[in-house]
Amino acid sequence: MSAAADLVTEFCTRWSDPDPDVLASYFTEDAVYHNIPMDPVVGRNAIREFLVGFLATFEGIDFVVHRQTASGSVVMNERTDVLRGLGKETPLPVMGVFEVVDGKIAAWRDYFDMGAITAAFGGGDSAG
Repeated sequence: MSAAADLVTEFCTRWSDPDPDVLASYFTEDAVYHNIPMDPVVGRNAIREFLVGFLATFEGIDFVVHRQTASGSVVMNERTDVLRGLGKETPLPVMGVFEVVDGKIAAWRDYFDMGAITAAFGGGDSAG
């Protein structure tokens, strides 16, 4: 595995018991986090604030990675994010793309169906 792939693997495991400060520390200062159905979040501080609000709904998220590949600084994974919160577990199929620069995540794009989130959490605005 590459250093970029190792970083992404480690980052994904951190979501099972998430701490917004720890998660935000994986990003570059000017990183872009984009859940494709929503507007992008730009900058480490803005990403941290987004995570604080988003994680208030969840106990944790288990990233079950089915396939992961890396080419240089780009890592892509196909996974099921199991959202644990509100007394239930909701599986969400996701395709993630990470761009790593100098050992930090500079860009993270997740592609998923927002309808699955809306159906499970009654119009939730966020997913990760």
